[in-house]
Amino acid sequence: FLQFVFHVYTTGFALLNGNGTAKAEEYSLQQKQIFCGLGAITYAACIGALPLVFMNRYTLKSSLTQLVVKKLLPAPLFGLMSAFTVVVVRSPEFENGIEVMDSNGKVVGVSQKAGEKAVKETALSRAVLFGTTFFLPAVLMYFVERAKFAKTPHALASMRMFVVTSVLAGMLPVSLSMFPQCGVIKRADLEPEILSSTEETELFYNRGI
Repeated sequence: FLQFVFHVYTTGFALLNGNGTAKAEEYSLQQKQIFCGLGAITYAACIGALPLVFMNRYTLKSSLTQLVVKKLLPAPLFGLMSAFTVVVVRSPEFENGIEVMDSNGKVVGVSQKAGEKAVKETALSRAVLFGTTFFLPAVLMYFVERAKFAKTPHALASMRMFVVTSVLAGMLPVSLSMFPQCGVIKRADLEPEILSSTEETELFYNRGI
């Protein structure tokens, strides 16, 4: 349930902060995005919970299994599923294309290749953000527990919350700065109809968040 709530928030954020070109006035497109988003959220939550369900179902309680399922798997799964939900909910951007502009801000066309590049960059930054945010605290808390800095369960929980919050606060600007908000794509990488409409070597697009 908690994973479902997490992916609802991140998917909604991705939907609201995508490139506006793909948001056509037709209700069918918005409806498609909502249904695809709900499917992606459900799938991501189930995949994220599957290792723990599998471990409990078959009563796999060895220390190695506990380490893999509770410490090692969550970070890559969260990163992968976060990227997956971004790709699904923003799929209209690479299916229908997004606007590309010249250096003066004039729109010269709508490009599927620019849309694909924008979605890939956003998905990668989201994977890095949440993958790292779930990986680093687990590593840091391992050393905290071994050093026995926290003497009580309450102190340990408070320290874990502090570590997670600190890592998230530090990774957020890193994730947002991985790729510029105003993305750049080479003219040669665009569709033929756009090549014929401008002579500039580089064009620009809004990547979204």
